[in-house]
Amino acid sequence: MTTATKKATTSAMIASFADEGQKTTKAPFGHALARLAEQRQDVVGLSADLAKYTDMHVFRDAHPDRFFQMGMAEQALLAAAAGMAEVGLTPFASTYSVFATRRAYDFLCLDIAEPGLNVNVIGGLPGLTTGYGPSHQATEDIAILRGIPGLTIVDPCDSVDIEQAVPQLADSPGPTYLRLLRGAVPTVLDEYDYRFQLGKAAELRTGRDVLMISSGLMTMRALSAAAELAEDGVDVAVLHTPTIKPLDAQAVLAATGKGRLLVTLENHTVVGGLAESVASCLAFAGVGERIVPIGLPDEFLAAGALPTLHDRYGLSVPQIKKRVLAELG
Repeated sequence: MTTATKKATTSAMIASFADEGQKTTKAPFGHALARLAEQRQDVVGLSADLAKYTDMHVFRDAHPDRFFQMGMAEQALLAAAAGMAEVGLTPFASTYSVFATRRAYDFLCLDIAEPGLNVNVIGGLPGLTTGYGPSHQATEDIAILRGIPGLTIVDPCDSVDIEQAVPQLADSPGPTYLRLLRGAVPTVLDEYDYRFQLGKAAELRTGRDVLMISSGLMTMRALSAAAELAEDGVDVAVLHTPTIKPLDAQAVLAATGKGRLLVTLENHTVVGGLAESVASCLAFAGVGERIVPIGLPDEFLAAGALPTLHDRYGLSVPQIKKRVLAELG
């Protein structure tokens, strides 16, 4: 008797990074925003023809009178959101990260950030969360936006981060940018004594040998890699930094300088993201610490299935373990 081997799937249509059998929560952003709108009449939602693909359709269906479909016009999307904020509304404007950052940068910068308006930009498909290639992979969105004064940047790990972040973003007086994880989003942080706090990092795991500073989906990868490395006798601490800007410098400085291998993990190019944020934090404080950056290379990435791409570009758990063990010698 022969056992059929499951055929490897390579379609770029695969856009899930959840492990097989992993606990997930469906559309956490959409449901969190819909719940918030039940409590706050000022909350409105906008989309640039991508409500279904940014989970904004949940809000749309729950509050159709407060949803605005702007069509394929990202600059108009952000300009309209700015106008709504000017009259006291609290808009959440969703589109793909590549469109919010590359196509509508000037509107985000001058219409929203310069006057300090409470507009919350929700960017789908951040980093390497789609296999559709450079036109849809926002591998440099944080690098593009970090220079905008007063803009808060949030890179959530999972559904817990997203659900807890939404009301805090609404309460934040200035503009925010959230790197959205959509669809069936893994639920990981419920197993830890964790609460999302805007602007704060959280130590999820202690360890004497390695310190991993991570953000976004790479925090769940860091936790998985840490658990597997423990079987090899390597004790790994994980510091989750869901807010990239402003970075929790106090937490970073408190965690570093203890003789551990320092590794940063991010779903973003190693240029202009978490690794460089941590590096500048240490440098400005006069701390000389070597950093091993795990992130995407400074290049346009290939198209394909996410599991294949994550392994190729070093974001998978096996590749993280391999890198850490090599660095430890």
